[in-house]
Amino acid sequence: MPTYDYLCQKCGHRFEAFQSMKDPRLTDCPVENCDGAVKRLLGTGAGIIFKGSGFYQTDYRSDSYKKGASAEKPASDAGGSSSSTESKPAPVPAASAPSAPSKTPT
Repeated sequence: MPTYDYLCQKCGHRFEAFQSMKDPRLTDCPVENCDGAVKRLLGTGAGIIFKGSGFYQTDYRSDSYKKGASAEKPASDAGGSSSSTESKPAPVPAASAPSAPSKTPT
């Protein structure tokens, strides 16, 4: 539920009210002996929370989503071997790579 800011038009009292969006707006000032009308002010909204190691939308995923995502990952081998130890061909340096013959118009 949001918090709304109100301002009394008569005495200038400023206050906050924690109420549902479906609740009607407040109309009377809560200060004793003040029968002034109140006006709801425009709020700045909720602030963004920046915490943790990164600022990704997945940082704040629900626990049920994380459990489902981890269940979909393939399990690692029981022997402890890793696929990252596979041999890969070495990259060819650019200087030793064969170049295509250039075609010149005749």
